[in-house]
Amino acid sequence: MSAYNRTGAQETVDKVRHVLRRPQDIVTNPGRAAGQPSFRSHGSETRFDGLPEYEILKIKRAVGEISGIASPFHRLHDGRAGATTSIGGRMLVNFSSYDYLGLNGHPDVGAAARRAIQHFGTSVSASRLSGGERQIHRDLDGTLARLHGTEDAVSFVSGHGTNVSVIGALLGPEDLIIGDAVVHNSIMEGARLSGARRIFCPHGDLEALERGLRLNRARHRRALVVVEGLYGMDGDVPNLAALIKLKRRYDAWLMVDEAHSIGVLGANGRGLAEEQDVDPTDVDIWMGTLSKSFAAMGGYIAGCRPLIEILRDTTPGFVFSVGLSPPVAAAALAAIDIMHQETWRLAKLRENGRTFLHSAKARGLDTGLSIGAAVVPIMIGNSPHAVILSERLLKRGFNIVPALFPGVAENQARLRFFLTTEHTSEQINNVLDAVADELPMLRSGPPIVSLVTKQ
Repeated sequence: MSAYNRTGAQETVDKVRHVLRRPQDIVTNPGRAAGQPSFRSHGSETRFDGLPEYEILKIKRAVGEISGIASPFHRLHDGRAGATTSIGGRMLVNFSSYDYLGLNGHPDVGAAARRAIQHFGTSVSASRLSGGERQIHRDLDGTLARLHGTEDAVSFVSGHGTNVSVIGALLGPEDLIIGDAVVHNSIMEGARLSGARRIFCPHGDLEALERGLRLNRARHRRALVVVEGLYGMDGDVPNLAALIKLKRRYDAWLMVDEAHSIGVLGANGRGLAEEQDVDPTDVDIWMGTLSKSFAAMGGYIAGCRPLIEILRDTTPGFVFSVGLSPPVAAAALAAIDIMHQETWRLAKLRENGRTFLHSAKARGLDTGLSIGAAVVPIMIGNSPHAVILSERLLKRGFNIVPALFPGVAENQARLRFFLTTEHTSEQINNVLDAVADELPMLRSGPPIVSLVTKQ
């Protein structure tokens, strides 16, 4: 980077620090009459480039310019991204894909999507409630219900929107939501939308969940306990049997988000209940996504028939949103069918997870709480190191996106490795060798001071 550019970036950082530290009192207009509202003279509250959120973005960009490190986010891929991907015309081993079963690009999945386009078109053009049903939607809902061992299911166009809309619709200000502190943002947003009392407990702390229910349940109309089936940040799982006992004791609903666990856990890919040999009907609300193992997009809820009937009739994300695109629904259906037929995919995925976990630990790398099922973090310790390590690995031929503050605590920044059926043991060992080479050098180098917090 040229001295001119580096100086310009540093000036941006200094300027933005000043903006973020300056008093935010309303600027008084000396000419206004008594009792009239006062306004800021600079008009920054109506200019998007004057908002504090935009100033923070400028800091992040300037930090990257000064350090010479490109952002690890929004990397432009040239085509399909699975176990390998092309970025800027360069083939890389890719550990940042949720295509766990390697079905995105499977010929049968593509053929099913093309047939659906020919028969239904690319869109159903309206909500299922007002525009009418298509058989492919009913087939998908029935397949998802059978997959989870429940009476019924209903699919939505967005996985994130599923949690937001369903939690927001089922609970209100008179209710209580208790969950794990590291659940997905969509759960947090749904809880906030509901207006319910929200208690999020330390990760994996069943005693804290029980205490929250014991002290608060009696004062609320409804209560929801919500966890993930396989945690996307940590790669660990909850104790489902213990959670079922808790929800029964305190007359609460139990919701399990299986975004990362369906198609991953269980001998047949049926998720956490199969993995832990629990009756799936003991869980009130199963949530899942179609965008990971099932090579499509969207989300769904599976549960008892009355629950699904309520959601089909009242949930804003279903009632007021278009139905799933037919080729998307068809792709998901085909992927589930292939998973059932080609059971070796599930076995290979778990084998890859065990290989990665054991090999990482053998090299002295910290894999946190992961059980070695598709999601395995390597704990780095701080965000700057995680970003630098991601870039160094990219140069060595590996694409791994870091998880940084505020997505995780600053001292828990990590690289998240997402494993697929298509990864080879050679690719796994090669990337772990690279991490084991680079991480000690990074930690033994000169200390990195955060430009955002430096005064």
